[in-house]
Amino acid sequence: MKRLVVKIGSSTLTTAEGRIDHGYLSALAKQVAEVRERGWQVVIVSSGAIACGLERLGMSGKRPGDMPTLQAAASVGQGLFSSAWGDAFDACGLTTSTVLLTRRDTADRTAYLHARDTLNRLLELGVVPIVNENDTVSVEQIRFGDNDTLGALVACLIGADLAIILSDVEGLYDANPSKDPAAKLIERVERIDQSIISVAGDAGTSMGSGGMVTKVKAARVLGVAGIPLVVCSGRREGAIVDAVAGRSVGTLFTAEGKMHEITPRKLWIALGDSARGAIVVDDGARKALEKNGSSLLVVGVAAVEGDFAEGDIVDIKDRAGYLFARGRVSASRDEAELALGRTREELSRNRLLAEMADKALVHRDELVIFS
Repeated sequence: MKRLVVKIGSSTLTTAEGRIDHGYLSALAKQVAEVRERGWQVVIVSSGAIACGLERLGMSGKRPGDMPTLQAAASVGQGLFSSAWGDAFDACGLTTSTVLLTRRDTADRTAYLHARDTLNRLLELGVVPIVNENDTVSVEQIRFGDNDTLGALVACLIGADLAIILSDVEGLYDANPSKDPAAKLIERVERIDQSIISVAGDAGTSMGSGGMVTKVKAARVLGVAGIPLVVCSGRREGAIVDAVAGRSVGTLFTAEGKMHEITPRKLWIALGDSARGAIVVDDGARKALEKNGSSLLVVGVAAVEGDFAEGDIVDIKDRAGYLFARGRVSASRDEAELALGRTREELSRNRLLAEMADKALVHRDELVIFS
């Protein structure tokens, strides 16, 4: 069977009053039942516990801004949220489960693998897992920040054949459709470069914690993993069925022409942990990383950002600020900064920095190239 991950945003699941739209859940369950009959196993990534909790607590008006109230609402709403999904899918003869994750669960390699094994077993048992961030205990330092990232992580975890993001917009436009009536939908994206990242920053809106930029970034990682992504309106009738059937729906981010074979470890580096800083490289180093599959040496580093330690995950950018890779560093920011601007020979003659002359700052086995 093929595997499908469907991510649904909060604004798609709720009514204008901020309540869970049970009619929408029922229609969604019918679509999932149909694609399962066509040979697809389905995992759903969705938020909504906070909305359910706020409604039960009589606070469904303006969303509170303080973390304790939001976490309390998540605690009250999680059971209601799970029941809503369970009732909708039970009517279609399907069993659901609840899987709650935080970034801490995926930053640890062992926990990451356990999460993968659990999801695989649930799918083998014919269950439709409903994955959500554990909002009751998540704080800013360990939040995914948006479920687009979580959806991409889950797709990579289970080796999905397709991912779908059901959003409050039709897809990626070449301009902001709310400001430019001439904006056109981009139906197919084969390469995510700086122009796509730029247009995503001003294209469409989202009432959730994500936006079009987070969707494009999720597509970038999924492309590395060989998983195509469809971003479309969640309110489009039959969106899931049509996307699975290969019909044109919203924007399709293809996953062709992978540069490297992406190991589970590299997927963990790409999505499983938040970057602690960034390394800016010169043009020669970027070319060596992208074209030759090389490791990153300190002599190719132009600048360092943030406060990272040995073993941390960092973003890797070019001089223009374009993030094209991510990897695990073998030295701290202080060590890397001391070595900046020095040639290999100069490093070799320096007793404090001699080790860095030949050591890879980011080894190719722990490096993920996005572009």
